[in-house]
Amino acid sequence: MIYFELFLSFLKIGFFGFGGGYAMLSLIQSEVVVAHEWISSSEFADIVAISQMTPGPISINCATYIGYTATGGSVLGSVLATLGVCTPSLVLMLIGSFFYARLNGNPYLKQVMRSMRPVIIGLIASAALIMMNGENFIDYRSVIVFVVSLAAVWFKVNPLLVVALSGVVGYFLF
Repeated sequence: MIYFELFLSFLKIGFFGFGGGYAMLSLIQSEVVVAHEWISSSEFADIVAISQMTPGPISINCATYIGYTATGGSVLGSVLATLGVCTPSLVLMLIGSFFYARLNGNPYLKQVMRSMRPVIIGLIASAALIMMNGENFIDYRSVIVFVVSLAAVWFKVNPLLVVALSGVVGYFLF
């Protein structure tokens, strides 16, 4: 039964999660932590951290790891959660590509795409705020590392260098 619920939950996440992986995190958290209680908030934070470090889209990595964890270490759970989150995107992409090719240059379509940008930014900000809870409190040291890293990227410092130096500083601070 959990396998079917897991597939349907991630199918729903795949259909209604607009804006990419980070924008989908709030929906994933709501579904797997709040609605079904398959994992705890701290486990979710760990899964997000691991999903960011592994290659591939964060939503697919989260689905794979959550499917594995929620089913007690079953590879089938991982496969079903991953298929659930990927299937809607594939179907919508095929349908959208067909119509986009026909409507390319349409001013209404351009306006719709342009108006979706603020919504996607809001979804990403929502995911960031969800991660800031009592279990994952961000202290002043984290804020300082963030601000310095953001400034470094703003001034065109190599992002790989920024990530590496942030990791080293984080290691010594925490």
